[in-house]
Amino acid sequence: MQTAISLWLERTFASKAYHGIAQRLLHELFVFTVKNALSCVFPMFIFAMLFLTQNYASDLLPRYDLLFIVCLLMQIVMVATRLETRDELKVICLFHALGLMMEIFKVHHGFWSYPSFAYTRFFGVPLFSGFMYASVASFITQSWRYFRTEVHSWPRPLLSRLLGTAIYLNFFTNAYMMDIRWILIPLLFMCFWKTRVSFTTTQRRSMPITLSFLLICFFIWIAENIATFLHAWEYTHQKNGWSVVHLSILSSWFLLVIVSFILVTELKRMKER
Repeated sequence: MQTAISLWLERTFASKAYHGIAQRLLHELFVFTVKNALSCVFPMFIFAMLFLTQNYASDLLPRYDLLFIVCLLMQIVMVATRLETRDELKVICLFHALGLMMEIFKVHHGFWSYPSFAYTRFFGVPLFSGFMYASVASFITQSWRYFRTEVHSWPRPLLSRLLGTAIYLNFFTNAYMMDIRWILIPLLFMCFWKTRVSFTTTQRRSMPITLSFLLICFFIWIAENIATFLHAWEYTHQKNGWSVVHLSILSSWFLLVIVSFILVTELKRMKER
């Protein structure tokens, strides 16, 4: 289904005789926006549910439990309608587990909290929280197909895997020892300085992969501001009322996006082999 929609968009807008650079760029931007929106079906569903349930209150089925159930049902629908493949579902489940582990650690160390009660809690963290990480994986896997993404000059697998592992572990070890993210980030640029990602809008485009990481993490930061505004969770500085999520969080999302991309890319390369 994704391939058919993607090809229809590309052929429809590429075949028209657009006059002027500005007009061609506007139509290419339109196709780019539509493909991104289609890739965000699961994340947009989560935000829609957060918005619809922000004033929801029930002792029988608390909000976090309701969110967990509807997110689970949405995943079943996406696989049943072939918006997601079973392989993509496996990746999303892996991200859910990795994200939930991080949430448990961070909540217990007071980085943020989930203020409402839930029956579906694991070590004090609502199970629905893992879907927030799974939605990032969903976006990456969906956009990979809609944009017919290809990665060029990918670093050696051992190097990328070691770097991804170090980044993920640093999210835990920085509670006990020095945060080494400012060492990891320069290493990332050194590791991926040759790597480019190519994608299709109305024509084939490419960009440095580190630029794509930066763009994705910026939009996730915007999404996080919306989520905290809708009381999905709250940071310590938001306990007395909502305020903008600190810009320092951008570095965390930048690293998390890279871990996500490394994991998806390596799994795809293993699948191809």
